Amino acid sequence: MSLACLFAACLLFSRAEEAELSTPLPPLIVTAARLPQDPATLPLTVDIFSGATVRDGPALVLDDTLRRCAAFSLFRRAGSLVANPTAQGVSLRGIGPSGASRALVLLDGVPLNDPFGGWVAWSKIPSGSVDRVELVRGGGSAAWGGASLGGVVQLISVSPLEAPAGATISATAGEFETRDIEATATLGRSSGRDAFRVDAATFASAGPRLVRDPGPVDSAADSAHQRGQLTWARRVDETTTLTTRIRAWSEERGNGTPYQRNASKEAFVSSKLLGAAPGGPAWSVSLYVQEQDFQSTFSAIDTARTFETPASDQYAVPSLAVGASAQVAWGESVGLGEGQGSLTALGLDARRVDGETREYFFYNAGAFTRERRAGGAQTAAGVFLTHARPLAEGLVLTGGARLDSTARANGFRQEATRTTGARLLDEAYPDREDLAFSPGLGLAWRVTPRVTARAAAYSAYRTPTLNELYRPFRVGAVTTQANPGLDPETLLGGEIGLELAPPAGRHALRATVFQNDLAGAVANVSLSPTLRERRNLDAVCVRGLELGGHWQALPALRIDADYLWSDARVRSGGAGAAALDGLRLPQVPRHTLTAGAVWRVVRDLELDLRSRWVSAQYEDDLNTLALAPSVRLDLAVRCALSPRLDLTFALENLSGAETQTSRTAGGTFGLAPPRLVRAEVGFRW
Repeated sequence: MSLACLFAACLLFSRAEEAELSTPLPPLIVTAARLPQDPATLPLTVDIFSGATVRDGPALVLDDTLRRCAAFSLFRRAGSLVANPTAQGVSLRGIGPSGASRALVLLDGVPLNDPFGGWVAWSKIPSGSVDRVELVRGGGSAAWGGASLGGVVQLISVSPLEAPAGATISATAGEFETRDIEATATLGRSSGRDAFRVDAATFASAGPRLVRDPGPVDSAADSAHQRGQLTWARRVDETTTLTTRIRAWSEERGNGTPYQRNASKEAFVSSKLLGAAPGGPAWSVSLYVQEQDFQSTFSAIDTARTFETPASDQYAVPSLAVGASAQVAWGESVGLGEGQGSLTALGLDARRVDGETREYFFYNAGAFTRERRAGGAQTAAGVFLTHARPLAEGLVLTGGARLDSTARANGFRQEATRTTGARLLDEAYPDREDLAFSPGLGLAWRVTPRVTARAAAYSAYRTPTLNELYRPFRVGAVTTQANPGLDPETLLGGEIGLELAPPAGRHALRATVFQNDLAGAVANVSLSPTLRERRNLDAVCVRGLELGGHWQALPALRIDADYLWSDARVRSGGAGAAALDGLRLPQVPRHTLTAGAVWRVVRDLELDLRSRWVSAQYEDDLNTLALAPSVRLDLAVRCALSPRLDLTFALENLSGAETQTSRTAGGTFGLAPPRLVRAEVGFRW
């Protein structure tokens, strides 16, 4: 469909608009340009999920809820309920899915991406405190730096100073011995100067089996986690607040066989001072420290799946991330109406990561005979400037630029014999520094009161993680070598879109075409059937089309849909990877369609039906292992038994359809969970 045809269709649809309905105004978006902007003025596509959507949807885990956006996916089709933590990297629009995220995930401005590997542990997020989620497609490096190559997902919490005093507790029980208890409490002094919020959760599930035709060696993918978070907010004066958070989290998982397990734990503290000068700019300063450890075991399984042989014991992956940021913003609110002001933000960020893997490998005669240690340090510091201003009535320009200095240091890899300590490998890698300039520019043009056109161009970059640089690994019979010489990835992209959003809000339609050219994309390149190596690909192109919208069919019935067509291909693999030229990126379907409906049957009874369909995709870089199309239906039935008591019944994958998540050359298929039925009781006081 050409843009001209789409533009004409939007105009015809707007003229056929029915009677207007009153609707709440959308919140200001703070993630796209680190400025509070009306969504109508943004040149990028943004999805907003309310805290109620996060807590009340059919999905048990947050990342499955975010799959309502067709552009959102993890590395594989399975969500964090059963996926190995190292497969929970976020991809937007099919921009190079991998274990490491190519999108930045934030909680109140602080990165959630794992310091060592870049993946995201979704179970550490206190969902009961989430006010909304902002999901921004498009390269976000101009505002946020190197981890936001494909976009940004930010979870924004409710401030204890703004939340009413009270408490909630919910208890869930379901199939596979699933049980979950979550509690939140907000306390404030009578003076209103200090407020506290406590979030706690404990979860456990025996889990399903994750392979088709399981053998004697296959077991359920059980999991358990606990988290606790304390937030203290203090009103220093009329315009200044101090917010401090302390979080502790631990998780244990089984990965489908008796030997394969992993465990994670984290201690986290952050503090943010936010203020505004009388009649002057608003400013903020924040600091955070994140200490994390990870353990994981891997095995090789025979074709008949009757026994497994240990492949490695990653007994410790200690990592430490320390970060700081400062920002000042001034100006007036920006809108598409006449006489609107301009906004500017200037700031800097800095982050240092230290981490290493410690593991046993080379299993022989019933024991691991060798030990490996590998890792290093990374630092990134950047200064950014973003600006939004009206150029004319109905036309808003948003631009930004960022300059980052990144460095890797102390890189090493050591291997030794366990019995004697004799050093078999002792490599120290040269330090390296890089500079990255990331500009971005976009326009939002209100063509008519009902139609808005958007255009944006941007560049972005991503530095390879410590895991990609220094840690080789083995899954089954396939070994993947690390590559300390990896270059940063760079992206040059652009998009054009149209949106029909009548003032009444009864319906909305949007369409976006985009293209992202990725240079130096890090990929696991097959060198032989049992050997791969991480390498930079010369050129990858990801182009596509997004269509989305919602329709308030009745005051009690809302229908929404989202579609993504993504053609992600290797244009040039470069030296040693020419066999990939023209092939599709693994784990990227061409088509993704999501749709859903929320129907309030009566005042105290609501139905929420969700569906997601994805077309076939490939497991491997050579496009020889195809994964079949999949469809998933989820349903939630919510009933308010009283003003303080709610009851929810949820059925995930209610049709029991098979979703293939992985495939080996030997014909073993990994599967997403089958049907999961659960009930939840929530109480507020």
